[in-house]
Amino acid sequence: MQAPSQRTQVKRGRKRADYDPQLVKQIIDQSLLCHVAQIHDGYPVVTPTCHWRDGDMLYWHGHTRARNLYASQGQSVCVNISQLDDLVMARSAFHHSVNYRSVTLFGVPQLIEDESEKRRQLELFVERLSPGRWQQLRPINEQEMLLTAVIAMPIHEASVKVRAAPPSDDDEDYGWPVWAGVMPIQRQWGDLQQDPKQTEDKRYPLPSSPVNGAI
Repeated sequence: MQAPSQRTQVKRGRKRADYDPQLVKQIIDQSLLCHVAQIHDGYPVVTPTCHWRDGDMLYWHGHTRARNLYASQGQSVCVNISQLDDLVMARSAFHHSVNYRSVTLFGVPQLIEDESEKRRQLELFVERLSPGRWQQLRPINEQEMLLTAVIAMPIHEASVKVRAAPPSDDDEDYGWPVWAGVMPIQRQWGDLQQDPKQTEDKRYPLPSSPVNGAI
């Protein structure tokens, strides 16, 4: 990953900024959803989509004619991936905040044209969500491959912002008689809900939750 650029240099809240490539990848891997921002027909568009990482590349997929795929090829886009960790309750409304982890990436996405590589990436995506599931599924067919596009973008230009701290109140407010502190947000998988069209009682075969903490 390259050194901070004009686009990735954090200008506000610089103490919360980080440019460590491993932290960038960690936040990407701990998240399921990203938001892709691009210019389409002269106006800005933000599209939420699931993503995955393979080495130093970020990937997302969609329908072959999806706007966030065909319109972004060869054009610079901005991708944000965020995790909300806590509500930070201060003694004044002004100092209320949140604890979070956020990575912002810039780059030029490219369509994966090679069919074997596209198939491999789709397998990586499914395996990331649920390890071991790809081999259990009905094999992907030619029509599904034609309707599915996979986009890749190098993880070269990125920055991280993180807040993980208690409230930061004005000195004169620390005696104000109201509770202050951090309210952690807990993310966990709920009870499984089997498809009502599935007549057999099937057990989900995996002992652990996929993509820990990525809800």
